[in-house]
Amino acid sequence: MSEMRDLKATTMPLLDSVVERLCHPSSLDAVWHRPAQGAAMPSLKDLTEIMERLRAAIFPGYFGSARVWRESMRYHLSANLDTIYRMLCEQIVRGFCFGCAGDSNPCTSCESDGEKAAGAFMDRLPEIRRLLAGDAKAAYEGDPAATSPGETIFCYPSMQAMLHHRIAHELYELNVPVIPRIISEMSHSATGIDLHPGATIGEEFFIDHGTGVVIGETCVIGRNCRLYQGVTLGALSFPKNADGTLTKGIPRHPILCDGVTVYAGATILGRVTIGKGAVIGGNVWITQDVPEGARILQERPRA
Repeated sequence: MSEMRDLKATTMPLLDSVVERLCHPSSLDAVWHRPAQGAAMPSLKDLTEIMERLRAAIFPGYFGSARVWRESMRYHLSANLDTIYRMLCEQIVRGFCFGCAGDSNPCTSCESDGEKAAGAFMDRLPEIRRLLAGDAKAAYEGDPAATSPGETIFCYPSMQAMLHHRIAHELYELNVPVIPRIISEMSHSATGIDLHPGATIGEEFFIDHGTGVVIGETCVIGRNCRLYQGVTLGALSFPKNADGTLTKGIPRHPILCDGVTVYAGATILGRVTIGKGAVIGGNVWITQDVPEGARILQERPRA
């Protein structure tokens, strides 16, 4: 007991000093964040559950703990969507509060904006399912190792990445703060595929293998495009404002027209356009427009 008292006597002044330094404005101001109205931060646990429930709603029979028969589909789907809406609404409201400057000027719109965005998102679920069904079709038709579209839905990292992206992109388009990025990073952590929620991706999109793919915020990808592992669709440079800060929101990533294929390890940078049906070979570096139907390959080794 005496040793314990001695230890406390030694450590308490140290801990008091640490607390004092961590609470000092010079340390705290750089990391402190308090959402408007003291709202809670978005919950990673709840967002994970929402994504699991959305996956089961979009792909019934593949995911979820309950066995779902077609005859009872309406019952299961209604109950699931009701839970999704209530949970998502709360998280979106928290997202609006996270991005709100309402501390000094009390905000009354976060809750109404969140409810409106949640309703608009739910209305888009049939279209999200249609797009994901097309992605599964593209994965099956584009990979000779795939035995069925269902195998790609259940197993392929590309489909997990696209599920998260199609959902996150809709929320991004609804101007929901922070939540789309959280959803995208969930998939990034699991698959190694880095898709910014702002990227616009057309129908029947497939990433084969997938690890190391990077698609930037302002990318525009057309219909029926295919990428392989290690592809980067990134920015060539980052313009700055007069005060030296980076200029946000300007188009700075590539445009891929319909039917473009980009093979493993290729890097395409800047606001360049890759023409319809073009093929970009592995490990090439592109910083200029590529015409329709072109084939850009590495130079053959010379003797």
